[in-house]
Amino acid sequence: MKTRFITSAVLASALLLAGCGSSGTTQSASSSGAKEKFRVGMECNYAPFNWTTTTSGEFTKPLTSNDYCDGYDVVIASKIADAIGRDVQIVKTDWDALIIDLQQGSLDAIIAGMTETPERAEQVNFTTPYYVSPEVVIVRADSGLGSIKDIQELSGKKVQGQMGTLYDTIIDDIEGVNHVAAATDFPAAINALQHGDIDAVTSELPVAIGVVTANPDLVYVQFEQGHGFKSAGDEGGVTVSIAVAKNNDALLNDVQKALDKITEEEKQSIMEAAVKRQPATEE
Repeated sequence: MKTRFITSAVLASALLLAGCGSSGTTQSASSSGAKEKFRVGMECNYAPFNWTTTTSGEFTKPLTSNDYCDGYDVVIASKIADAIGRDVQIVKTDWDALIIDLQQGSLDAIIAGMTETPERAEQVNFTTPYYVSPEVVIVRADSGLGSIKDIQELSGKKVQGQMGTLYDTIIDDIEGVNHVAAATDFPAAINALQHGDIDAVTSELPVAIGVVTANPDLVYVQFEQGHGFKSAGDEGGVTVSIAVAKNNDALLNDVQKALDKITEEEKQSIMEAAVKRQPATEE
């Protein structure tokens, strides 16, 4: 996915110094009464985790004068910001630019359905997972693939994932698969599926539920343990975590403490509400 944003060292320094103490973490309100911002990067294009809308609502956060971001990630970001005494600011960022912008100081955290990998862990620090998503595939309802039981039944089929994500790399778990070049973003993969250019799209369950709800021509397939993708591991699915810059251990600790206070039941409730709330036109 996507283009990169370059932030100058001067601007990054000014942003970091505005309201930041020596710890680089939670601060009290400034003399003007305004709280320090908690700048969170996400695509705003991956419902139900995050999406862009023109309608303001209970859970939305402004992006511009006309657009807002909503979704599971927005609610989690808001809860963490409240817990650490900051005001959340959602920064709509292309996927490939997220880690770069975090390293350069124009973001405080990434909450964008990002999975910790060894490569990413060398660049940023991660919290414990804030959601576990079972891995599924989305197929056309009339394709005959909706009843498959094992990922190996996709051997020889054209399967696509999103660029720069785990959902592109897991495709190679399927022996003999036709691994189609990754889509620039998730909606592009769904569009290719609906037009018959590919046979299946790898996804995580909450995203797939939203997609098939909005698109009755599609269905998703969830596999039993031992018949799905190897990367499911002990967690029973793909884990997503919050990323913080390597040099900001104090903020990482504060974010982790705030995350620990959100129960698993609350996380599930937030996700269920996000799935129901996402736009019907979302693909």
